[in-house]
Amino acid sequence: MGCFHSKVTRQHPGHEDPVTLASQTAFSVSEVEALFELFKSISSSVVDDGLISKIFDLFDAKKKGIIDFGDFVRALNVFHPNASQEDKINFTFKLYDMDGTGFIERHEVKQMLIALLCESEMKLADDTIEAILDKTFLDADINQDGKIDISEWQNFVSRNPSLLKIMTLPYLRDITTTFPSFVFNSEVDEVAT
Repeated sequence: MGCFHSKVTRQHPGHEDPVTLASQTAFSVSEVEALFELFKSISSSVVDDGLISKIFDLFDAKKKGIIDFGDFVRALNVFHPNASQEDKINFTFKLYDMDGTGFIERHEVKQMLIALLCESEMKLADDTIEAILDKTFLDADINQDGKIDISEWQNFVSRNPSLLKIMTLPYLRDITTTFPSFVFNSEVDEVAT
C-alpha cells in the first residue's frame, strides 16, 4: 500500500477526493483519476435504451436523481476484477429485480432477456424465450413459489458462474493505460512506502 500526497486541492463539481474513493474501492488513486476522465466524457451522453434507467437507479445510490463521480466510481467497483463475488452476485440480483420487490420474478427475467437479445441484435421465437424462462425457473426457483429470492439466486449463480462473466471488466484492472489522458492532469502523487 502506498502513501498519497496531494499536489493541488482543486475540486471539480461532483469530483470527490481520489484518495478517499481509492480507499473505498478496488481502484488505485491513478485509476480513480483516469475514471474521472471517462466520467467527464460520458456523463452527458447517456441515452436511455430501456435498461439504462435500472442501471442508473443502481448507480444513483444516494437517490438524488444524478450520478456524480463518487457514485460512478463506487458503482464501477463491482465490475473490477478484484471486486468480490458476493458484490457481483448482489448487484446482478438487484439488476434483475427490476421492480425492487426483493425477488426476481418471471416477467423481470423475460424483460431482461428481451433487452439483452435486442442489445445483441438476436431474435428468438416467443416459444424459445418461454422455454428459456421455464428452464431458468426450474433450475433457480428451488421452493417453486414462482420467484427467485436472494439465496436461490446465490445458489443458481454458484452453479452457473458464466452468469457473472459480464460483471468483470478486465480493462478496469489497468484503467490508467486505457484512459491515459489523466497523467497530464493528475492531482495526486502516489508514493510507495
